Amino acid sequence: MAYRSGDRQQMSLLPQSIEEYVAEDDPVRAYDAFVEAVDFHELGININPYKVGNAEYDPRSMLKLLVYGYSYGVKSSRKLERECCHNIAFIWLMGGLKPDHKTIAEFRRRNKKALKKVLRHCAQVCIKLELIAGNVLFVDGTKIRANAGRNRTHDRTYYEKLLANLDSRIEQLLADCETTDQSEEGTSSYVAMDKELAKNQNLKERIKEALKSFASSDRKQVNQADPDCAMMHSVQGSHAGYNVQSVVDDEHGLIVQAEALSDANDARQFARQIDQANELLEAPCKVACADAGYTDTVELEKIDQQEIKVIVPSQRQALHEAESPFSKSHFTYDKELDCYICPEGHRLFYSFTNKRKGKRQYRMEDKKLCHHCRHYGHCTKSRRGRNIIRLHNEDLKIKLEAQYEEESSQKIYARRKTRVEHPFGHIKRNLKTDAFLLRGRDGVQAETSLLATCFNVARMITIFGVGVLREKLVSLNTVPVAV
Repeated sequence: MAYRSGDRQQMSLLPQSIEEYVAEDDPVRAYDAFVEAVDFHELGININPYKVGNAEYDPRSMLKLLVYGYSYGVKSSRKLERECCHNIAFIWLMGGLKPDHKTIAEFRRRNKKALKKVLRHCAQVCIKLELIAGNVLFVDGTKIRANAGRNRTHDRTYYEKLLANLDSRIEQLLADCETTDQSEEGTSSYVAMDKELAKNQNLKERIKEALKSFASSDRKQVNQADPDCAMMHSVQGSHAGYNVQSVVDDEHGLIVQAEALSDANDARQFARQIDQANELLEAPCKVACADAGYTDTVELEKIDQQEIKVIVPSQRQALHEAESPFSKSHFTYDKELDCYICPEGHRLFYSFTNKRKGKRQYRMEDKKLCHHCRHYGHCTKSRRGRNIIRLHNEDLKIKLEAQYEEESSQKIYARRKTRVEHPFGHIKRNLKTDAFLLRGRDGVQAETSLLATCFNVARMITIFGVGVLREKLVSLNTVPVAV
């Protein structure tokens, strides 16, 4: 059988324009249409075609580069620069523009706040295209590493001691520089001292930023490289990172809201994330669902009060633990007498309240009743007799547990993994996001917004196809250009 072989010396006629470089159904055209539909004035980026002064790259082209690059796991500014020179899709997207890596990095750094709003615009587009119904919302979180090493995390004492040593060293360098300036100006020793002085002064500023983080929060440790990140614990071990929260709609699994936080605990995030998603939807959802990591009755109550059905299992329900014959549910609560009645008919009266946790303690009226009970050793082994802890909103806890057990709730909860965990898998595996590139809360939130937008655009392409999606996006692109 003959072989097909290439010939680099073969004369050929190239396409007449860059437009012919990519096919009509190439996904890059959908990304191009999406960015064209973005209202840059709403993002906070002023586009003025009559701007005087030195020319700069069109913000539309730069945003297209970032969105399309992140969609294929190309996030580094140097790699993006390389793609603009060698990748046909990037060359078409940029119209032949070839910004260098410094320009790309500077655009991303300078427009962090604008990039944070890209996901919001994308979600609004999905709502207009009737892809987000807003009836059932799922919440989940994942840990992503920060651009900082865990060994750079220290407590306040370490930074205060380091700052004192730096002040002493800077004073000594200033004195040495003044002496050297008079006697050995222009020598290598003077240059070396000048560099060390600048390095120490820069370090001093970073330490001051770290100390400010202690003052503005109750954190016990702060990372020197990225003061906004925190120690996160996951199956991969402990590392400096962020807790990325995501709210996903049940209709097509599209991301409505995403946020990168320094709080490693998911339990305090349920109400915050649902409220932010509802604000975007401009109407409350009907059902809010999450896993047992969000079990906090105080947080769940905030959503339940809005007449939203909450489907969150308790820790016992999530672990499928069978109730023991002597669990609290087998004790009857008498609301009038404010006491519990055990299966043997004895009463447990109110003892005290843990003010910090808001939990009420109930103890057996006479500990001897427990000692002589036939179930002593099984019901309790305490010498003080059986005690029961009751939450201040115990009725809500019972209601939510019963609500989770409903057949309709079980069907919704069964879809949770396929909806809310799918985006995280795509972002971490397909988009190769094992760590953030930018530092600081604003930078990390900008990257989170871009990554979530990339997932949504990819889902829209899957649902509609490139051609239909382009037509729909063009029909939405009626926003006038800000001048």
